[in-house]
Amino acid sequence: MPRTPRIEPSGEVVARVASSSLALPDAYEEDAWTGVRWRVRNKTFAHVLVAQEGYTSAYRDMTGVAEPTTVLTFRSSGDELLALSHAGPPFYKPPWSPAAVGMVLDGDTDWDEVAELVTESYRFCAPQRLRRQLER
Repeated sequence: MPRTPRIEPSGEVVARVASSSLALPDAYEEDAWTGVRWRVRNKTFAHVLVAQEGYTSAYRDMTGVAEPTTVLTFRSSGDELLALSHAGPPFYKPPWSPAAVGMVLDGDTDWDEVAELVTESYRFCAPQRLRRQLER
């Protein structure tokens, strides 16, 4: 039986995350094995993909949701990581990294919150010299 083709995130979702991500110093966008990711140096600070049946997915494994779901993964630390890890929907805690957080992106998404979370994730991943540029 042939494998179901990958579903890519919508252009609108990618554009919304890109508008916050690419405004950050030395950030760049690239296609990932699925979806799109934003990086600083060689570290991914945001990744948008569609969790779907037939492919490994922390979101699907944790929730059991079978329908294709667009998710954003990002990095966090400290009290924010603890709060987001226990907040419940739309957030979830992927098991593959102690600093990773996932978030479902849908019609109820607060895009201002996404911009803040992406910026904080960038701060987590960026070298100190680039982080200082955000404080100017």
